[in-house]
Amino acid sequence: MGTFQIEGGHRLKGDIHPQGAKNEALQILCAVLLTPEEVIIENIPDIVDVNKLIGILGNLGVKIQKLGKGKFAFKSDDINLEYLESELFKKEGSSLRGSIMIVGPLLARFGKGYIPRPGGDKIGRRRLDTHFEGFINLGAKFRYNKEERFYGVEAPKGLTGAYMLLDQASVTGTANIVMAAVLAKGTTTIYNAACEPYLQQLCKMLNSMGADIKGVGSNMLIIDGVKKLGGCTHRVLPDMIEIGSWIGLAAMTRSEITIKNVSWENLGLIPNTFRKLGITLEKRGDDIFIPSQEHYEIQGYIDGSTLTVADAPWPGFTPDLLSIVLVVCTQAKGSVLIHQKMFESRLFFVDKLIDMGARIILCDPHRATVMGHDFTSELKATTMVSPDIRAGISLLIAALSAKGTSTIHNIEQIDRGYENIDERLRAIGAKITRLDS
Repeated sequence: MGTFQIEGGHRLKGDIHPQGAKNEALQILCAVLLTPEEVIIENIPDIVDVNKLIGILGNLGVKIQKLGKGKFAFKSDDINLEYLESELFKKEGSSLRGSIMIVGPLLARFGKGYIPRPGGDKIGRRRLDTHFEGFINLGAKFRYNKEERFYGVEAPKGLTGAYMLLDQASVTGTANIVMAAVLAKGTTTIYNAACEPYLQQLCKMLNSMGADIKGVGSNMLIIDGVKKLGGCTHRVLPDMIEIGSWIGLAAMTRSEITIKNVSWENLGLIPNTFRKLGITLEKRGDDIFIPSQEHYEIQGYIDGSTLTVADAPWPGFTPDLLSIVLVVCTQAKGSVLIHQKMFESRLFFVDKLIDMGARIILCDPHRATVMGHDFTSELKATTMVSPDIRAGISLLIAALSAKGTSTIHNIEQIDRGYENIDERLRAIGAKITRLDS
């Protein structure tokens, strides 16, 4: 189990370049299975979860060629479907939640897809029903091996388009159903579809491959099935969650940081949510400039009531940044209610922040009230364990702002979502050391 040692209290300065988006990359990589032609993908982040999925694709028989940093060519012209029922796949697939998205492409192209019950962050219940109900609506037969915890869908006669109203606007569920529907016979209408920028990117990529998807960016997608898809070249967006993480880092450490090439048009509510916390950030071309601030004050509502920051499906505020917002508020002037609606275990890391001196009341599994110190009291260094990706980066930001030397164990969780984070932070002045066990 790897460890970070962080000497906190140092101000940082410089430029930082966001990596390619993890959540987009996991979708886009699965889509290469839809065609036997070559697909080139640029700006793929070099992180654990993405590399695991690339390994699974390679074991499936996908020909993979690295063309440069973050740039790969994929060719799925000789797929080994027997791998799906192997013990190796059961082990590899169960360690990565994103592996669920190979099922839609395989079902569409080969008439069957299997997946072990996937793992991932321990942040609450994340049902797979949306995925499989969508496949069933398209005509697939579902089976579940309870003893082996193994899911399967089969459609030997192919899929047929259908109208469906999703029970929840699941991003991965929508992506999976879209990838199945593009090769189905007839028209598929998906209402209450997710419409995150990364899902839009997937749809744009599929359309460039010859798919016919209308309504991209809305919550109703209309897909006219086609007989086959071709190759394409696609570039992954910068990771909005990492961009939000760097905004929070700059505020907590009172640092001057420029985040380069952020794709402003795809950031949604993220910049204004941080502005409501009193953080100054400027748009400079396609960069975000955050000047050094001695204080930042949370804005209340017009009637004077306490600000609530809550997550919601896009275009609402992303749940992946609520942990960052919570940490940032520990040193703000004022109070805020953090309402994590979508995942009931994501706030359980706040006990670590309380140990560091933060003033937080955990109201219930979904809500926490934060009363900021306004930098009148520094957080204290401590020893912590990273429970998941987003809590891990939040604790790292807290440690970088704290007085003294902190230790964070289980940093593999952070590595799942952030590329070479210690090297990139050292480049702007952070005192952080990786200790491998």
